[in-house]
Amino acid sequence: MTLVESIGYFGSFLTAVTFVPQVYKSWQSKSVGDLSVWMMLIVICSTLVWLTYAYLIQSGPVLLANSIVFVLSLMLLYFKFTFKK
Repeated sequence: MTLVESIGYFGSFLTAVTFVPQVYKSWQSKSVGDLSVWMMLIVICSTLVWLTYAYLIQSGPVLLANSIVFVLSLMLLYFKFTFKK
């Protein structure tokens, strides 16, 4: 693995973990009342575009980060529609 790839994977890790605290807090509190559905839909759409791009250019770091963000965003959206306010 090159230095450039290592930097890419580290950046991917940091990007991916940005949603972890929110998912954890939402799951623990069973509350997502202030979470914007529109924001989550935009994040989901953007990660789908990034995943397509990453696949086309065969970029492991971009695929990894956006796959994780996509799953975490889907979890938050699921919480938004299943947890009572």
